[in-house]
Amino acid sequence: MIKIFLVEDEVIIRDGIKNSIDWKKEGYEFVGEAGDGELAYPLILKEKPDILLTDIKMPFMDGLELSAAVKKELPDIKIIVLSGYNDFEFAKKGIEIGITNYLLKPISSGELLKAVGEVAVKIEKEREERELLNKYEEDLQGNIVYEKQKFLTKILTENMSMTNILDEGRKLGMDLSAGMYDFILFKLVNYGVPELQEQLVSAYMEVRSCMEKLKGVYCFQRDVKGLAFLLMAEDEQALGELVEKCKTELDNALESFPEVEYFGGIGTGVSRLRELRASFREAERAFAGRFVSETNQIITWEELHGRNSDEPEVKGLGSMQENRKLIGKFLRNGTLEEAESFVRTYFEEILGENVRSMMMRQYVMMDIYISVASFGQEIGIKEEDLESECGDVREASGHIHSVEEMLSYIDKLISGILKLRDETSGNRYKDIIEAAESYMRSHYMSDEISLGSVASSVGMSSSYFSSIFSQETGRTFVEYLTDIRMDKAKELLMCSNKKTSEIGFDVGYKDSHYFSFIFKKTQGCSPKEYRARKGEL
Repeated sequence: MIKIFLVEDEVIIRDGIKNSIDWKKEGYEFVGEAGDGELAYPLILKEKPDILLTDIKMPFMDGLELSAAVKKELPDIKIIVLSGYNDFEFAKKGIEIGITNYLLKPISSGELLKAVGEVAVKIEKEREERELLNKYEEDLQGNIVYEKQKFLTKILTENMSMTNILDEGRKLGMDLSAGMYDFILFKLVNYGVPELQEQLVSAYMEVRSCMEKLKGVYCFQRDVKGLAFLLMAEDEQALGELVEKCKTELDNALESFPEVEYFGGIGTGVSRLRELRASFREAERAFAGRFVSETNQIITWEELHGRNSDEPEVKGLGSMQENRKLIGKFLRNGTLEEAESFVRTYFEEILGENVRSMMMRQYVMMDIYISVASFGQEIGIKEEDLESECGDVREASGHIHSVEEMLSYIDKLISGILKLRDETSGNRYKDIIEAAESYMRSHYMSDEISLGSVASSVGMSSSYFSSIFSQETGRTFVEYLTDIRMDKAKELLMCSNKKTSEIGFDVGYKDSHYFSFIFKKTQGCSPKEYRARKGEL
């Protein structure tokens, strides 16, 4: 029931308003009264009424002062002012405060009840809209992984202010205020091995589960195989302890999966949110070590560089066969986004000073080109297609005079073959996405359909499927399902005489109000307004 609170300094008028209306019979709950604003204020905050009836002229605290104070604490409350003064300035101040209605005394019970009823209609409508919005936001919670992924990208690519980062983080349920920050980038390295798929999914879920339980750690999906952990602590010492705890938790989580390989790169601690990009870049440098180092490590760049420094910096021609295997492994399992990082790491850690020689640069370029061409031939890519995408290495080698130019060309070469690989073999998740889309189009009318049920239909966990689906389709699960439902609803609105409630039911919304809410939110007009366009076509 809608709750009413009355503030009136004249006892006779207050008793008259209170007793002349059977509030309960009319559908209201009379929750309290007071003779002035000072007495009323704490009672109002305690009872939290929906409607406040208050006089303006009162001792100690007048109605306008009370209204302003109450509105500050209870912004959704509706206030009806009762006044014996037809004063424009009072009315003007009331509007500024947010008073809903201004009634002149004396007023009959019928007139007051009518005014309260009009306000009650507004309250019910706002309640319904809040409930529908809450339900919509609950639906969107299934896409929180994707939303956090987009948020991380914004942090790392846009010049967001500290306030914006904190505000957007708060919307995603993250309190990002801390004294120190750091990143750990993590990946299950052999994710592409088909026979390990079940173990890899289980390992992935175990990793997410253990890290999400840690205080001061937020988990972000980077791609279908990689995770980024944002670590937060009060000071440098606490941050160092948290890093070590994360390493231990990750190692322990994967003890049960001996065939699963992993690698992690640790960034550097920073004290400002705006410096997160620098911490992430340092983590990426360490993370790139997975291309040239042993797996099952979680290390910093300094640790990686220190471990490699004991080996001869120049490996020489004798290990080229081994290096070709390394390139081949990346061409099979690497991603386009990782190409530049792989090339840099390969040349810094494997070839070292060898490439300072023009002759060696040409040899290396040709050797890599042969590796790339051989891989292309293996998966059915024609040599002319490779040259069209990557250029002719013989022509390129004659125009490359510096290490940077060589790196640029090799990056183009590696990126080109990966692009052709993906185009030739098709999206590795194409079958999964097509199966999921087919399932959604066959079951969109069921109110039981969910991210979990669709993920289960293709044999995946919800969070893993959500990440893949969003990445491959460019839309979240809820957005995609809603689009299917709205397209069908529009078709039925135009091509049938069914009622709006029936159409909502037919496309999967058992609550007709929620269907209308979603339709207007996504289409910009109500179902009724959309149907009215039929005559305009």
